[in-house]
Amino acid sequence: MTGNQETDFERIVRLAEAAGLPEVMRGTSYGTPALEVRGKSFVRIKERGVLVVMCALEEKEMLIELAPDLYFETDHYKGWPAMLVRLDVISDQDLTQRLIAAWRQKAPKRLGASFVPSNSL
Repeated sequence: MTGNQETDFERIVRLAEAAGLPEVMRGTSYGTPALEVRGKSFVRIKERGVLVVMCALEEKEMLIELAPDLYFETDHYKGWPAMLVRLDVISDQDLTQRLIAAWRQKAPKRLGASFVPSNSL
């Protein structure tokens, strides 16, 4: 890594921290870097430039239809509450919103209800 370039995972961690997501821990899922809330993975790196994010099925279908340049799925993810994100083209603001939504999907209800995103989002 040269200059101030950051890895895909460093970017994810930075955005999750900036959003103030509580009880987020680094971990691994399927052998790749992941973020977890209370032991449940909500995002993970699939491969260079591609992130797996948890999301509601209805939301996934809508997002893929509205922004296929950002969001997609492979056959493996059809019917599952997760979609793929192209990290090279998604803005930090949109990615932060995906991280928050994925965190809410996996956080226990009481913890999720207590989280209020910062005004900077």
